[in-house]
Amino acid sequence: MTTARPPRILTIAGSDSGGGAGIQADIRTITHLGGHAMTAVTAVTAQNSMGVTAVEVMPPDMVLAQISAVSDDIGIDAIKIGMLGGADIISAVSASLKDLTPLPVVLDPVMVATSGASLADDKTIEAFSEIIPHVSLVTPNRHEMDRLGGEQVIVNFDVPFLVKGGHDDGDLLADRLIDRNGLIASWEGARIDTRHDHGTGCTLSAAIATFLGHGQPMEEAISLSRDHVRNSLQCAPGYGAGHGPMGMPER
Repeated sequence: MTTARPPRILTIAGSDSGGGAGIQADIRTITHLGGHAMTAVTAVTAQNSMGVTAVEVMPPDMVLAQISAVSDDIGIDAIKIGMLGGADIISAVSASLKDLTPLPVVLDPVMVATSGASLADDKTIEAFSEIIPHVSLVTPNRHEMDRLGGEQVIVNFDVPFLVKGGHDDGDLLADRLIDRNGLIASWEGARIDTRHDHGTGCTLSAAIATFLGHGQPMEEAISLSRDHVRNSLQCAPGYGAGHGPMGMPER
């Protein structure tokens, strides 16, 4: 780690009442990896390991007020963006990024919960093209990449995409870092056989943002974050009857 004080990491995401994903997973990850976690809640969800039963989206002005409150006083070293809740919030957050000092921003384009519940409608998905130019990295899984228009859309942006392979078939999975010029790097790993995988995407993107906040270069931040997620899967406590939360590995 390269900073004397904990890097200030802002997560802009939804709340998960079950604690496995969203803001709760982000705070846990950022804190565990030596960062100072700050939040801008975009939505409140009622969910557990079995699924999402209710969603209440925040007004865009309230999301912006949270961002301004921490940036004006505490400052921000890196940002993780998760569930945004709607096209209006995407537009508002996108505009706010223009006003912040250039810093690492990791966008996890959350569209569907691990349980299968939809967390983004078609209008929201279309709006992602508005915010992508203002981030440093996009981390879609295969299904999210398809909803964004497929890997061919990457050429439209001057931003790298980490296309995650966790939803692919087979026992050997690959995450690929791609930009408009093609493949930059890839990481392979054996599939970890567990149903306690709730919050993998949130945890990965929050970890990447934290390592970037510590001053790590992009590829190293991704590598360290993948190791953290894999270790977290292997030490899951086994809570819940469905897709339960991951654990927190020893440092």
